[in-house]
Amino acid sequence: MLSKKYQPLLLSLLFFSSAFQLQAQDTETAKKDSIDVFDKLLMEKITVVGTPAWVSNIPGSASYIDHRQLERQGHTDINRILRSISGVNIQEEDGFGLRPNIGLRGAGVERSTKINIMEDGILAAPAPYSAPAAYYFPNMGRINAVEVRKGSSQIKYGPNTTGGALNLISTPIPTERSGKAELSAGERTSNKFHANYGDRTGRFGYLIEVLQMGDDGFKQLDDGGDTGYLVRDLMGKIMVTSSADASIYQRLELKLGYHKETSDETYLGLSRDDFSSNPMRRYAASQVDQMNVEQSQISARHFAIFSDNLDLTTTLYRQDVTRAWYKLHDLDTSVPTIETGNLRNILTNPGDNPTEIGYLRGETSPDNALNVRNNNREYFSQGVESVLGVNFDLAGASNQLDFGVRLHQDQEDRFQFEDGYRMQDGIMILTNAGVPGTQANRIGSATALSLYLRDKIQLDRWTFTPGIRFENIWFTNKNYGGSDLDRTGSDLNEHEYTTNVFVPGIGVTYQATDYLTVISGIHRGFSPPSPGSASDTESELSINYELGMRLVNGNFNAEVIGFYNDYSNLLGSDLAAGGGSGTTGQFNAGEVEVYGLEVSTNLDLAELLNLNSLTPLFNANYTFTHATFQSDFESSFGPWGTVTTGDEIPFIPKHQFNAGLSLAYSDLTVNLNSSYSPKMRTVAGSGSIDDQNSTDSYLLFDLSSNYAITGNVHLLLRVRNLLDKTYIVSDRPAGVRPGLPRTVMGGLRFNI
Repeated sequence: MLSKKYQPLLLSLLFFSSAFQLQAQDTETAKKDSIDVFDKLLMEKITVVGTPAWVSNIPGSASYIDHRQLERQGHTDINRILRSISGVNIQEEDGFGLRPNIGLRGAGVERSTKINIMEDGILAAPAPYSAPAAYYFPNMGRINAVEVRKGSSQIKYGPNTTGGALNLISTPIPTERSGKAELSAGERTSNKFHANYGDRTGRFGYLIEVLQMGDDGFKQLDDGGDTGYLVRDLMGKIMVTSSADASIYQRLELKLGYHKETSDETYLGLSRDDFSSNPMRRYAASQVDQMNVEQSQISARHFAIFSDNLDLTTTLYRQDVTRAWYKLHDLDTSVPTIETGNLRNILTNPGDNPTEIGYLRGETSPDNALNVRNNNREYFSQGVESVLGVNFDLAGASNQLDFGVRLHQDQEDRFQFEDGYRMQDGIMILTNAGVPGTQANRIGSATALSLYLRDKIQLDRWTFTPGIRFENIWFTNKNYGGSDLDRTGSDLNEHEYTTNVFVPGIGVTYQATDYLTVISGIHRGFSPPSPGSASDTESELSINYELGMRLVNGNFNAEVIGFYNDYSNLLGSDLAAGGGSGTTGQFNAGEVEVYGLEVSTNLDLAELLNLNSLTPLFNANYTFTHATFQSDFESSFGPWGTVTTGDEIPFIPKHQFNAGLSLAYSDLTVNLNSSYSPKMRTVAGSGSIDDQNSTDSYLLFDLSSNYAITGNVHLLLRVRNLLDKTYIVSDRPAGVRPGLPRTVMGGLRFNI
């Protein structure tokens, strides 16, 4: 139940939104030219960038990948997609992008906890306040556009305001009848089927979409089982509008979505010696590991234009996620032959743990030697948000004022257990069935009221965008314990706390010439501590600065931005995925300094060189990031450990580079993309990077091509990791992991 303190506000918002019913009256204001105008106005409210043509007006770093670029590249892995954007830090994990680790401007990559992940402007994490590290990410195979916002102008997209906001735009309802179907297949029985169809007639519109993707997996399990995945998505939208000449134009859109994933994934990697012998190997001890996820979403968005100067957008949303990741957790040290149970320690020092690594490789063990944990969890996230837009002129300056209010509630419910297994000649045999709830039996929840006010003030060549955000968050953590499985409260340990914070910021741009814009900004960074954290855990706070310039010319666009983030307190997260114990509690890490440089360019060589038949497009981006701790502390979190002032934060590469070239000639389009990342340290430290605590440097090439057999039928070819580079992407949580090997897929796309 929502707090009684919030119930009157919720009722007011619902009444305010429903008070404006769809009308078809004669207009008393200026007629709109077309429905496309209304679509654009609505997109301005639910997107964080807009379209590439609008980027030059944004005070702060902004990137937009439209559907054409996504279609050219054909990626379904968010990691590969985001490499074309500067300032993004990525730690790969499974090779397919199912569980990404994304950070922005050195804000930390662990389970993407420090950025706002949204779909169509709605928070997409299963429980973004109470469990930001939860494992669900929208399926990129059905996403129509990708936006990234960094800097001062992203404070409207809370709760996290340090790194930035990532917004994924789903397929829109078309303006006329249209659709497409794509069928692809390739190595390892990799497959993709994606189809959508929609129409808009008069005041009504709809869209239906289906997506299935799968792969048998590139890792080679010792017993010969699958190591891949299968995901299915269904999505539908319906829309009704008032007539275009109504006195109050209104639009109501309902969206329904369903997602299901089964993936044979594990946290168990390899020792470095075993990786050298066979990098695609997976130990026998991971043979029963499997992730199962189901997600459903529903949202209703009402948009009303009362006049040329006043509009209101109200969104109600609900998301439910169930997930159970059944995977090897550790070895049981109560078994006499086992001295070390921690998987990371075993694989880091296999020579000191010959018995333990033997069990992982499939040697016969005693009963209950292997503990397999069922991380069984349920989540929900729901809320209502209204954004009021007001345009007015004051003292010779034009103002675009947005006032937003959001009431949000989310929850994580853990009801976990562990099973004991014996290894018998490479086959795992269940020897002790666990009781659900005995490993973890707790509920963490959050209720948050968020307000923001932002004004875009244009005066001659200057644009000022001041804003302020307020977050009032109630956290509750209820731990029922391993003996109260019915949750009667007989052994309840309950912890409640409240976080209140004001997040101010301002961005300033100056239009130096018709093509050159100088941009600058300063804002406060904030991330709240999650339930389950220690009582002395403080919020993450920083002051963030940026200064740069943006050049927008028809043939050449470029952006160069320097940034500096000064943390008074960084939050660390005890995540199993990151090499911690898995409590998900957060802890204070003290002062941190992050600075860097982002450079991105886009060049239309066809226009520049006056090429008529050949159309080459070139883009490149470079990121430099330096992130260091500014205080000494002790941490039980594996990748940090004993930290000394000046130590670099792990998994933040100093240099990153990406370049892409698209060539179009007659009916053939070819896109070649390259990505470079240097060796990254995986444990905090300074000086030269230890080879035993690092990833590999790599230079990858991806190729995609499209040949139009007819106007509506296209032949597709996609090759990932063209040169079949073998490289280590991570050594956490336990052992080293490989990146995706060369993967070839071909198929057909039909356009209606």
